[in-house]
Amino acid sequence: MSKLPQSVDTIAFDADDTLWVNEVFFAEAEKEFIALMSPYMDEKKAHDLLFQQEMKNLSDLGFGIKAFTISMIETAMTIVGDHLSRDLLQKIIAIGKDMLHKPVELMPDIVEVLQALKNQYDLIVLTKGDLLDQERKLEKSGLVEYFDHFQVMSDKKVENYRGVFSNLGLVPSQILMIGNSMKSDVLPLLELGAHAIHIPFHTVWKYEHVEEDCEHQNFQRIKSAKELLDICMA
Repeated sequence: MSKLPQSVDTIAFDADDTLWVNEVFFAEAEKEFIALMSPYMDEKKAHDLLFQQEMKNLSDLGFGIKAFTISMIETAMTIVGDHLSRDLLQKIIAIGKDMLHKPVELMPDIVEVLQALKNQYDLIVLTKGDLLDQERKLEKSGLVEYFDHFQVMSDKKVENYRGVFSNLGLVPSQILMIGNSMKSDVLPLLELGAHAIHIPFHTVWKYEHVEEDCEHQNFQRIKSAKELLDICMA
């Protein structure tokens, strides 16, 4: 592990699966949905169809539980057709609503890490998803006090990050981004000239998969948040 340059004064954290657990709830919900569809279509086809519907809806609905719920409903309409009953529709909606009430489970050691980093850096959250749901999770997490800014982005592409940094008056070379997604939390930041640390999570949405590895000088991969203290603390 390499020490963070002294020029870095701001650390940005992804939220879902970096600060708290998230993707496992989507995976569980998808399994419930696929089970409901099992009388009409085999598991793999239903899974693929749902993912295709999510991709179709991204430009209009963005990310998050509400978008996922609409995608489940539309997929069910495609699979079941005229036989989609009121009862089945209510069960699908219930899957989505249940996700909105899942507990906020913090990642290991994240409180200890934030307490230490707060004394030396400005800390911000840069996440994507549904605004209300992300605000709910932040409030329930008990982590609000550690962050100077909380931003829910429509997407995590280079232009999105550039806009946020411009609005906040931040210089990319002075920023470290920490997250679980190479596609969303690492590669766009490196392109902008920022630093990035990847902390893999055991469950990753298919959309976030990237095949390429990274050997950029501003990039590191660690196994847990606690290792950030060795990298970031003077």
